[in-house]
Amino acid sequence: MGTSSTYEFSHGNTYPAVAVPWGMNFWAPQTGENGSGWMYMYTDSLIRGFRQTHQPSPWINDYGTFSIMPLLGEVVMDHRNRGVSFDHANEEAAPNHYRVKFNNGVTTALSATSRGAVLEVTYPSEEGQYVVVDAYQHGGSITLDKEKNCIYGITRYNNGGVPDNFGNHFIVEFDKPVIESGSDENACAYVKFNLKPGEKLTIRTASSFIGHEQARLNFMREVAGRSLETVSKEAEKVWNEQMGRIKVEGGTIEQQKTFYSCLYRTLLFPRELYEFDENGEAVYYSPYDGRVHKGYMYTDNGFWDTFRAVHPLFTLIYPEVSGRIMQSILNAYDESGFMPEWASPGHRGCMIGNNSISLLTDAWMKGIRTFDKDKALEAMLHQTQARSEEISSVGRDGYAEYDKLGYVPYPEVHEATAKTLEYAYADWCLARFAEETGNREVATEYYKKAQNYRNLFHPEKGFMWAKSADGKWRDNFDATEWGGPFTEGCSWHWTWSVFHDPEGLSALLGGHEPMAARLDSMFAAPNTFNYGTYGFVIHEIAEMVALNMGQYAHGNQPVQHAIYLYNYVGQPWKAQYHSRNVLNKLYNSGPEGYCGDEDNGQTSAWYVFTALGFYPVCPGASEYVLGSPLFPKATLSLPGEKTFTIHAEGVSDANCYIRSAVLNGQEFTNNYLKHSELTGGGEFRLVMDSIPNKERGVYQKEFPYSYSK
Repeated sequence: MGTSSTYEFSHGNTYPAVAVPWGMNFWAPQTGENGSGWMYMYTDSLIRGFRQTHQPSPWINDYGTFSIMPLLGEVVMDHRNRGVSFDHANEEAAPNHYRVKFNNGVTTALSATSRGAVLEVTYPSEEGQYVVVDAYQHGGSITLDKEKNCIYGITRYNNGGVPDNFGNHFIVEFDKPVIESGSDENACAYVKFNLKPGEKLTIRTASSFIGHEQARLNFMREVAGRSLETVSKEAEKVWNEQMGRIKVEGGTIEQQKTFYSCLYRTLLFPRELYEFDENGEAVYYSPYDGRVHKGYMYTDNGFWDTFRAVHPLFTLIYPEVSGRIMQSILNAYDESGFMPEWASPGHRGCMIGNNSISLLTDAWMKGIRTFDKDKALEAMLHQTQARSEEISSVGRDGYAEYDKLGYVPYPEVHEATAKTLEYAYADWCLARFAEETGNREVATEYYKKAQNYRNLFHPEKGFMWAKSADGKWRDNFDATEWGGPFTEGCSWHWTWSVFHDPEGLSALLGGHEPMAARLDSMFAAPNTFNYGTYGFVIHEIAEMVALNMGQYAHGNQPVQHAIYLYNYVGQPWKAQYHSRNVLNKLYNSGPEGYCGDEDNGQTSAWYVFTALGFYPVCPGASEYVLGSPLFPKATLSLPGEKTFTIHAEGVSDANCYIRSAVLNGQEFTNNYLKHSELTGGGEFRLVMDSIPNKERGVYQKEFPYSYSK
């Protein structure tokens, strides 16, 4: 799902990752050349290797990677020339298993643990049976131990975010005798075998970011002596346990395939960067200070994407994972001086905002207390009062101007309006956390700053816009202009980025009716654009135009919550209509399954939540805003052996409107569910209709949280 993507147009920018949930390593077929972010493209016809990968996004690219490639006839070391043709009809892909029969008759199958993998290769003939192991140059090295039928290597391949001593130490062991071997100066080696046609060659591998001895420990724990079938069945069991925490029933086979494919994507990132020492204690190599520490570390996540729905899904369904992630965030603060915002494996200069604050606040408000509240507040405050000179994504760009003026000025600061809106939401999160932990003075200060979004609302235009440091509005207003004061979008998208105060935004727009009308107009407006400071049509623009849904741009994150804002202005039936429309039109289980970048599970988590019938518009508020459930029945398995079941009587594409609702036997008219209502367990029964019920959810008392309310 989502693998038919290019630099110019994304249908997901995914690859078929064989892994376990949150695994330290993934394994995938590689169709692109070494170094290409588009490592697997569905339209390609050659595979160049089976790659241990950590890539969270083609735009971020990979690190600590190496590949294994079986060849027949002659050995080819150069990755550009060693591709072997295949047909998708001879390919099987599942979360726990991948198998392909090449057109030359060689079959390769693989499965993975968190830190290792097992591959099986069968050759159709004896005419030159080779396996190439490629450590991707970049200062890596490979050592052959022919007596032990083993290869030891270090791959130092990366695209940034690593200390000087970074390396991924790996072991590749073959269960059949090596009859010939060799290597080149590019950290690439080959081994040759003499097997009967159809005889299985088993390859076992594991790696460590800590060192070779830890790699050996990981190898012995996870793959030594184990068959492909055993590893595959164990991975299948883990996937079924984790995905089985959400059970959907009914709907079409295609809807079920899409739902669980999206849930699979949501459970891949962030990855565990920690390992277990000889005593079974969690330890990790820090990509921030280059040292080994005890505890937990997660990486490969851009919180600008995933704060919206991925991490709220974890706090609800997988709180034990969320608890470790929160510890990891503060570990990164200890080791680098800043909390991560985009890590792969360490800080990367990508995207904007202080959404690490959102993660910590949302977790704390939902009862996840695995981290030191005082250190968390210290880290949050520092994140808003400093900026890294080296890494653009951490700290707060324009913090001095923001605190002095009440907004980030443009053109003095790049993407200033988007940053102002992100900072105001982060300030609300910080205030909420401070209030909850007894720091009232801090809370008062930051609640005031959380209203700074108002300072960039242009009252004459009715949109968010940009001001210079002298208080003058930017000339030539154009709500369709991308870039400039905005990040990967235009004012049509960013005007809605007031997660914590839709009621306050509504007042700026003139009230509930005008705000609803503006939301309507987003879908009705021409899908025109001005590419602005980008200077060309970036893929996000092309994807919005292709949707043909007006100015609604679901393929990118800033506007993904906007549909649910109808619930804040008394027209919830429109959220029900549009959410169902997006589910049906913009997702499918195939190679073109997404309408933009999938982004570490965020676009998938939107589908998962929306198919259940609700969405976390404002992480930190502990509420889920209602849409329209896709399935007749869905059951959430929650901590404490509790379940929450959603029944949607009569649901269909035509019957997407909520006629009535009952929560645990009581009539329910709110446009949202509280976190405590879900985690307490129970039943939510909806009666669905083909006609909107315009008398339900229309009163202010039934609207979700807004700070101004």
